[in-house]
Amino acid sequence: MIHLGLVGYPVGHSLSPKLHTAALQACKLEGDYSLFPIRPDDMLGLKDLLARVRAKEIHGLNVTIPHKQNVIQFLNELTATAKAIGAVSAIYLKENKLIGDNADAPGFLADLKRFLDKENIVSKRKDKNALILGAGGSSRAIVYALLNDGWKVTITARRPGQAQALIADFSSSDSRLKSIDFQTNALSPLVSSISLIVNTTPVGMTPNVNQSPWPENLSFPSDAMVYDLVYNPRETKLVKDASAAGLFATTGLGMLIEQAMLGFHLWTGKHIPREIMSSAVEEV
Repeated sequence: MIHLGLVGYPVGHSLSPKLHTAALQACKLEGDYSLFPIRPDDMLGLKDLLARVRAKEIHGLNVTIPHKQNVIQFLNELTATAKAIGAVSAIYLKENKLIGDNADAPGFLADLKRFLDKENIVSKRKDKNALILGAGGSSRAIVYALLNDGWKVTITARRPGQAQALIADFSSSDSRLKSIDFQTNALSPLVSSISLIVNTTPVGMTPNVNQSPWPENLSFPSDAMVYDLVYNPRETKLVKDASAAGLFATTGLGMLIEQAMLGFHLWTGKHIPREIMSSAVEEV
């Protein structure tokens, strides 16, 4: 039996059990995928859960908000990607060592490019300028992915210190990465140059579906795209508002599928066709 799961808080909204159950069935593997809700300040609970992976009771874990950085202290090693990002989205055991990896960055970039190709989006802007909302563990993966893809990145967060810490961890000398205050008067002059907005916060997630991370009195940039990492509900308020303003917008469901495929291969060695996982969540 293969036992997999997701640790985070909250996790009741997650579609990961659907994705991985479908993958297990497609590979004719006996197993299950469980949800492990552990509160943000429960480090003992987190440590105990990872001890179960070390004891081979659990064969693989996904990690989501708010534990993408919290888990690092309990791991033996990080992959090069996870180390560069400073956050973990997948955990596995190798040679009795707990290894932390990050599938969010490649998963996001693969889905972003897939969406751009699908919608035949051709940017009218010469510069690739992205605005990232939030500076947590998910933000780190997005920043890493975009910088490596040649983007200029601006981070804005309700906690400026968190954004500054993220920048310092990546490279304080990288002129392509900067932060700005999360205030309409600070963001307004920047908006006209933005070609991509990425929400990495949980704002707008079920059950708070009437909330949006985008400031109320701030217009969206024209000719831009909006990518909301939140995927439940299927159409977040941010995506609705951006679409109503004439922008191409999507949720993070595609990213979830991409990183699930990467994680499943990491744990089982099996490659799953995207269509299998996609069909599993379309039924929900």
